[in-house]
Amino acid sequence: MKLTELIDVAAGRRPGSILIKGGRVVNVRSGEIFEADVLIYGDRIAAVGKHNFEAEKVIDVEGMLVLPGFIEGHIHIESSMMTPRKFAEAVVVHGTTTVIADPHEIANVMGLEGIHFMINDSKDLPVDIYFMAPSCVPSSNLETSGAWLTAAELQKLNFEPKVIGLAEMMDFPGVIAAKSEVIERLETFELRDGHAPLLSGRNLNAYIAAGIYSDHECVSKAEALEKLRLGMQIMIREGTAAQNLDELIGLVDDKNWPFFSLVSDDLHPSTIVERGHLNALVKKAVERGVPLVNAIRMVSINTARYFRLHDRGEIVPGKLADIVIADELPEIVHVIKSGKMVVENTELITPVPPAERRKVGRMLLKPSLEPLKVPARSGEIRVIVAKEGTLITDLMLAKPKVLDGLVVSDTDRDILKVSVWERHKGTGNVGVGFVHGFGLKRGAIASSVAHDSHNIVAIGTNDNDMVKAVEILKELGGGLVVVDGEKITKLPLPVAGLMTDTDVHELASNEKKLTEAAKALGCAMNNPFMTMSFLALPVIPHIKLTDKGLVDVDQFKFVSLWL
Repeated sequence: MKLTELIDVAAGRRPGSILIKGGRVVNVRSGEIFEADVLIYGDRIAAVGKHNFEAEKVIDVEGMLVLPGFIEGHIHIESSMMTPRKFAEAVVVHGTTTVIADPHEIANVMGLEGIHFMINDSKDLPVDIYFMAPSCVPSSNLETSGAWLTAAELQKLNFEPKVIGLAEMMDFPGVIAAKSEVIERLETFELRDGHAPLLSGRNLNAYIAAGIYSDHECVSKAEALEKLRLGMQIMIREGTAAQNLDELIGLVDDKNWPFFSLVSDDLHPSTIVERGHLNALVKKAVERGVPLVNAIRMVSINTARYFRLHDRGEIVPGKLADIVIADELPEIVHVIKSGKMVVENTELITPVPPAERRKVGRMLLKPSLEPLKVPARSGEIRVIVAKEGTLITDLMLAKPKVLDGLVVSDTDRDILKVSVWERHKGTGNVGVGFVHGFGLKRGAIASSVAHDSHNIVAIGTNDNDMVKAVEILKELGGGLVVVDGEKITKLPLPVAGLMTDTDVHELASNEKKLTEAAKALGCAMNNPFMTMSFLALPVIPHIKLTDKGLVDVDQFKFVSLWL
């Protein structure tokens, strides 16, 4: 499309491609909602107003809201258990037209090969997917990952048009200490995303001074306000596991709204099917008292500006024609992406080309009972306390239950054995600890989705079921499983042990069956697999378990199970 053609359309000298007629345009720049028509030519918005526009196709949206396409500012697509192609299908019907993703899940399994897989799988979709280069693979030296990305390897991603910056810098101790290898990674990209849970004071200043200007880990208003004052874009997270919107949304006002975005971070398929995507976050923000325009700003122009995507995020002439039409949020009626109708009357009408079926990744482990044995001794044990709705775990001390000289799960007190099995390099590492909060009365659950290195994590009431669960995941090439003696419920994830090409509705149905199977074992959580997947992440406070052992995240070091 020539620029002169777009100008001619705007001036009325030639017809446009599509005319959106009779809608109420949400203007994120002026803060108004006003009646206007929107004229599109090619992939661009040509004009907005009431000027007797002419177009080849007219869409009558009398009284409906006309919104800029929604932009997801921070998500790990792999956590949806869908490949990028299937993820795009799942979220575009909810009004999402642009996604900024951090592929550090698959990068921890497969390195650059995994990142290139994600980039290639995101081509020719009804959603633009951009990537941030994973900054911490592995997230720390406290676990064994399938790959190690150096600054030199990250530099290669600078030549990828879809890679626009450096993803969340999780090694905040390394930043604060100005470690050379961390600085080298930071200097690879100008745009740098943050990850600074509970960081404050001088340490927070040092972290931000490194040019890291966003954070999605805030869990309190005080934390978010301090980071806002020091220059950060506050990404209010509302995903499947971590849900911080209720706590933080009251901080947004008519003065500081440009510096907030609504993001998901991690979403399971059932959440997308039952709740939606960013459309649901907008609705929830409005219900909590945020004006509609400000809520829309937090999923459009605010995020576009932060990521320097200046061609989108608002409905004005010359911008990309990414437009959402809604009767009443969160229900999306039509979606136009780059000037093409992709969702019409709530249905996806632009088919996504199928991908080749593939099984990638490694399962180099030999499950056995021996690594799970914990010999009894005097004293108390450190127990991880997991809570649904937050990634932060607490520490509890408890007197262990002992049987035949071995520490075993105590279902009466909900103190269950948890294990992390290294699967990438055949080290034989198995970390063993105990966790409170899952409530199992029998059986075991296990998953090859275990942030960030994605070794296998298993929780159980007995060692036999735990080992059986791990064996099943090895056979599947990864996935989720519930074991109750001979009764098995499973969800295969053959792509790196993280994803599948299954449709979101089928995947959500299978996920629901897994959750029901876990609840039949007595599980107290609504989404135990999402919560379990973060028990092995040693960069989120306060105590975690990796294949190498129990980690005190606050001190960034290993600690004994015994005290």
